[in-house]
Amino acid sequence: MATSANARENWATRIGFILAAVGSAVGLGNIWRFPFQAGQEGGSAFLAIYLLFVLLIGIPVILVEFVVGRRSERNPFNAFERLGYGNWRILGALFVVTGFAILSYYSVAAGWVLRYTGASLTGSYFADPEGYFLAVAEGPTTVVLHAIFLLTTAIIVALGIQRGIELSVKLMIPSLIVIFLALIAYAFTLEGASQGYEYYFSLDTAVIADQWQSILPAAAGQAFFTLSLGMGVMITYASYLGEDRNLAEDSAWIAALDTSIAIMAGLIIFPVLFSIGATPGEGGAGELFIGVGGAIAEIPGSRIVGFLFFGVVLIGALSSAISILEVVVSFLIDNYGIDRKLATFGIAAIAFVLGVPSAMSLDFLELIDGITGQLLLPLGVFLLVIFVGWVYPNSADELAKGLKSDANGTIPTTWVWYIRTVILLVVGLVLLISARDLIVTLGGPALF
Repeated sequence: MATSANARENWATRIGFILAAVGSAVGLGNIWRFPFQAGQEGGSAFLAIYLLFVLLIGIPVILVEFVVGRRSERNPFNAFERLGYGNWRILGALFVVTGFAILSYYSVAAGWVLRYTGASLTGSYFADPEGYFLAVAEGPTTVVLHAIFLLTTAIIVALGIQRGIELSVKLMIPSLIVIFLALIAYAFTLEGASQGYEYYFSLDTAVIADQWQSILPAAAGQAFFTLSLGMGVMITYASYLGEDRNLAEDSAWIAALDTSIAIMAGLIIFPVLFSIGATPGEGGAGELFIGVGGAIAEIPGSRIVGFLFFGVVLIGALSSAISILEVVVSFLIDNYGIDRKLATFGIAAIAFVLGVPSAMSLDFLELIDGITGQLLLPLGVFLLVIFVGWVYPNSADELAKGLKSDANGTIPTTWVWYIRTVILLVVGLVLLISARDLIVTLGGPALF
């Protein structure tokens, strides 16, 4: 039996909600995934397209998810039925599946971070960073660390919205920012840091012109991944919101804080890479561990710096995993009235089993990351934009509530038409290119 909307928890404070949403967005996507994506796609060229995507596409799409979540007061699977469109539940199911897939391999990568946090204190990876990573990236020990990380995540989610998620992110996100600022100042002192800044910020438009078909889907996938879009997280978090919240203002704050932390990650990682002559992007999924780990080994105070760096990455990873797990947990609570603790640990156990193949094979992990990041997330966003823009008639009305304006006012009306046209076309193009590239990756023909 489903629980009633009145039984659902709400965020205790506005800052708690914003930090929880930022915590969802800030994590391995910003710190692990962002550097190797930027390195593989031209550095500053990728950064420019990524920032444009966040500003012009990401913020409006956050609003799309907020509208569905707050209006329905339900998890992604049930949200559409609550709004009167039960045939759209398949989209909610896609969100849940995508979130599950991401959590299954995300926790494996977080397990690497957990290992490196401890290994920094002993200097275990300093002598041979690449060899160490390849030795620990897959295998039984990786499975154990995957389990430990998921268990930690489950304990926090089991405590609930206010005592678990909200309280933890109020501690984690400010701590992450403070440590990042200290590491940025440290990276500035390294020899070769200026080359890293030039690579990161000196825009070469020729690279964009030549490589836009690979940069665009990579930047879009990264934006969706880091903003937690296309997997139902923002729908779930917005379902715990009161009607007096300004959705537009909150979405801007979330995108700004998330993007700032992604940029901060680059201000640490690229100066560090160039300080030892490493080439950005060559390490793939191991970029953070091989490149940055190797650089840390070369610099003074390496054990302390390494512990702080990987410790802050671990904080970010945990804050994101919490949000993904909450999506599925809220589905079980809303639909079946299952106790939160039972739902949380049961789902975590299933995610553990699904993640074992990624823990045993780095190639499998990279394949799943590519499918989710460049296909499933854009697909989810594309379909949701169609629903909010063309199917659901009360989208502008829900946005207008928080703005204290009329549904026919300039901002709500402009937003609806913007997502109906510009966003739909851009995300559709991204999805088309991503599907083509995935077919080629899997050994199929290049269709166009």
